[in-house]
Amino acid sequence: MRFLLSPLAVLISGPVVACDLALALAVDVSGSVDAEEYRTQMDGLAFALNDSVISEALVRARARLMLVQWTGVSRQQITIPWTTVDTFEALDAFAGRVANDPRVWRNYSTAVGEALETTMEAFAEVGDCTRHLIDLSGDGPSNEGIEPKALHPYLRALGITVNAIAIEQSEPDLTAYYYENVIVGEGAFVVTASGFADYPERIRKKLLREVTQQNAALE
Repeated sequence: MRFLLSPLAVLISGPVVACDLALALAVDVSGSVDAEEYRTQMDGLAFALNDSVISEALVRARARLMLVQWTGVSRQQITIPWTTVDTFEALDAFAGRVANDPRVWRNYSTAVGEALETTMEAFAEVGDCTRHLIDLSGDGPSNEGIEPKALHPYLRALGITVNAIAIEQSEPDLTAYYYENVIVGEGAFVVTASGFADYPERIRKKLLREVTQQNAALE
């Protein structure tokens, strides 16, 4: 026998909310990033994810989050695979994994193109999400491998937006480089951190801008 829900039961249960945001967090672990700076990035990112406004928006969006560590050619690794954060407990657990994620590489070059390519390919697993976003942080321009701009047509075709945070510790023109060569997609933007000490607050503001846009779309 088939059991049919009454109109009242359907109204009470409400619609099933799908994933509205797939967000890949791509963190620079190249040779120019020392151990303390690596820790600043991971702790700052975890802190930002636990911001009350950011966390509420991510949970409401049933977001899927992923962490990528990247450096030179052939050295990009998804260290935390796609994780659904549809509860505050799930988001807290993800933020905790970020804070404790061990560094994979040291002392290698900066291959922004390969970082984008590796991250881009992983979005095949989250095709049901409404928005696809790569949040890339780095402290230098690409100095080996695929030119990041060469990937822009593929990122556009897949509907993936790339935003970036430029850590201008030793590269004062990095923001301009990221604007010209890295970011892509409607509304894409770069946030500037003057150094690693500035990173935690800047990444919080960056995520707030990104997920608040998504939150507004849910209204």
